[in-house]
Amino acid sequence: MSSEIIREKTRELYAQLTGDESLPAALSVTGEGNLPAYYPVTPLIAASVAVAAQALSHLLSLQHGSADAVTVDRRLASLWCKSSLKPDGWALPPAWDSLAGDYATADGWIRLHTNAPAHRKVVETVLGKANSREELAPRVARWKKAELEQAVVQAGGCAAQMFSVSDWQHHVQGKSLENEPLFQRSLCAPAAPPHWALEADRPLAGVRILDLTRIIAGPVATRFLAGLGADVLRIDPFGWDEPGQEADVTLGKHCARLNLHNPQDRHRFETLLREADVIVHGYRAGALHKLGYGSEQQRALSPGLVDVCLNAYGWNGPWRERRGFDSLVQMSCGIAEFGMQQSGSDQPVPLPVQALDHVTGYLMAAAVIQGLAQRVTTHQGSETRVSLARTAHELTTFDVDDTTQQPVINAAGEDDFSPQPEHTVWGAGWRLLPPVSLTKTSWRWSLPASPLGASPASWQKA
Repeated sequence: MSSEIIREKTRELYAQLTGDESLPAALSVTGEGNLPAYYPVTPLIAASVAVAAQALSHLLSLQHGSADAVTVDRRLASLWCKSSLKPDGWALPPAWDSLAGDYATADGWIRLHTNAPAHRKVVETVLGKANSREELAPRVARWKKAELEQAVVQAGGCAAQMFSVSDWQHHVQGKSLENEPLFQRSLCAPAAPPHWALEADRPLAGVRILDLTRIIAGPVATRFLAGLGADVLRIDPFGWDEPGQEADVTLGKHCARLNLHNPQDRHRFETLLREADVIVHGYRAGALHKLGYGSEQQRALSPGLVDVCLNAYGWNGPWRERRGFDSLVQMSCGIAEFGMQQSGSDQPVPLPVQALDHVTGYLMAAAVIQGLAQRVTTHQGSETRVSLARTAHELTTFDVDDTTQQPVINAAGEDDFSPQPEHTVWGAGWRLLPPVSLTKTSWRWSLPASPLGASPASWQKA
């Protein structure tokens, strides 16, 4: 019963991606367990991995004439959403800044996101300098949650007051998502036919992906694609760092830095874009256009480009340009409040992992692969938009009655990791086994994880 729920959700997601009600390949679900959550988090994670693999099976069938069967391990898919690397003799940096977290206000709860130095600076400008959450909490408690959220957001920071699911459904932004598809997709004018080999062993070898994404969904998507042999070049601005994420999400990629306000770096970026097959980005709506690289400019530089983009709160409504992260969207969309009510807790209870990020990342990977299939069949480029808030809607409306008793998925065990160590600049570590495979294709990464900015801004073999 539990595996059939995942297969049915995969069919539903694939239909939203392609319009095809039937899966192109047989789907097997292995492994046991659920992450401890009040929503069907593990089934949605497994289904999102499966739909990306189904899209790959379809892409390969265009070259080879038949679709390879897909196998997804629900346990491994869930564990990849925790951390995919176990360091050997060293420690990963903390995932959260010392001020980030949930705070009680005068009339409810708010979450402050301070991982980026600029976002922490905004919070401290509004609330005053602080060295710890304990020092900040009494100041937050004097504010009403809506007023503090507005003050932080208007100053360029990141915050989200806690809504219930009902509150969100009646909110103007929540209403704007009601008719927004999971994949907003449009096709572009045809270009020259691609010349990818699409070999089963390394299906995306020779596909060049320009990665302009940051924490966490976009990097998950491009990590998944790098495991299929794609040449992924991640570009970050100078001064941007993700110490708590780099070892997890840069696997298989080259990571460089450019300043897109600098003429020389803009010229370098435009050269890279001309040679790219795919661009994946997580800029807020309109932000890339303001830099001079909106959809029309991208098409002029790279006809036939597969463009997959992401934002936090959806592509319609007044919050379409709002900064946001998984933990904030969970607060806004009612997920944390639902967990609080179901658990009987006196404070917000979020999902056990950043599931909105990871599910959205796999959906983005599926959109890229579907875009590549479009290039093969019609030679057209495409643009696909997804959002964390629309993924949250997919989770909160995923109404399943799974009576199968599943064990709780906690920490990974020795058998969950590759037998070969991964040697990074930080030290050796053990990477989780891939959560998915096709009959003739398994995910493997040619490059270890690396720090941001460790490579030149040029195309290199993965």
